[in-house]
Amino acid sequence: MDDFSPEEVARGRELRRAQVPWLLGGRLAGLLLTLVLGLTPAGAALVTAVGDLFGGSRTAQVLAGAAALVLLGQLVALPFGARVRVVRSRYGLVTQGWGGWAVDALRGLGLTLLLGLPLAYGLYALTAWSPERWWLPAAGAAALLTVALSFLHPLLFEPLFNRFTPMERGPLRDALLALAERDGVPVGEVLVADASRRTTALNAYVSGFGATRRIVAYDTLLTSAEPREVELVVAHELGHVKHRDVLTGTALGAVGAAVAVAVLGLLLSWPPLLSAAGATDAADPRSLPLLAACAALIGAASGPLQCAVSRRIEARADRHALELTADPDRFIAMQRRLAVTNISDVDPPRLLELLFATHPSATRRIAAARAWQQA
Repeated sequence: MDDFSPEEVARGRELRRAQVPWLLGGRLAGLLLTLVLGLTPAGAALVTAVGDLFGGSRTAQVLAGAAALVLLGQLVALPFGARVRVVRSRYGLVTQGWGGWAVDALRGLGLTLLLGLPLAYGLYALTAWSPERWWLPAAGAAALLTVALSFLHPLLFEPLFNRFTPMERGPLRDALLALAERDGVPVGEVLVADASRRTTALNAYVSGFGATRRIVAYDTLLTSAEPREVELVVAHELGHVKHRDVLTGTALGAVGAAVAVAVLGLLLSWPPLLSAAGATDAADPRSLPLLAACAALIGAASGPLQCAVSRRIEARADRHALELTADPDRFIAMQRRLAVTNISDVDPPRLLELLFATHPSATRRIAAARAWQQA
């Protein structure tokens, strides 16, 4: 950790210790709520009650029950998210007011309902068709939906939360386009995201496919980092494209979604679980909280594996950036700037890293760069 002063190391650890209990507490509270509703008759009673408010039909139970589960989950997570925001504000990482934060929360809730309610309706249309074999077409639909959302995300969802403007013509834009051309990655445009209205954190990414592919840089990165450091951040992101990480991730996500639905099909056919949840079979709308609970458990169990895969992918993208730019010294300077500006814990506890980290720690990334330089 010689690359960071004792004050920088201490500041990152302080932030981690201040916010991690609230981050983990929010996850745990959401999971516990989902399990209580899904593994006890409480969830079935909730679905029946909210369904009765809208006429009591099967469709009303499915749609109102799904909306109630989403709203309750958001309400439980809200105080934890607010507390994390307070902590990050104290460290100067938040620039957005509470009004903007509330608008973003409502926008996210609306998007979740817009996607979730039709999915719940379609899913229970399949369970009505066959309470035993519903998961077969549902698994295929889940895989296709994963692919569709991956393609639509940069076009439809990203603009809901950020404004993007074309980067002004100049040396940096030319350098980024030349970098992509040298890497053999076709890029349509270079955009600047107005991240500064929410945060001081630095980042950049490459999104889209084919003609929609674009380099996106946070405005905070452009105002804080040197042009060569911006190039190195973008080179890392180009590595994801070069190694087809998004396509591979989409394909694996589609397979994972299909497998998850198959597992849910098995779980929702197990009489003890259905009995505990107060439902008769998978076609019973009162099984909706049980479905959500099983999905949450599958997600929690697979989380560490997904993080491990992500860390390997990020390390490979780092190597790609080093090979593309051949500038390890500037790469190290860039990693230091990112860690210090984002107030990262540069050497977090190994257990936390294994369970939750999607990127290697700053010290590991810098050590890898020095190893590459020596090799």
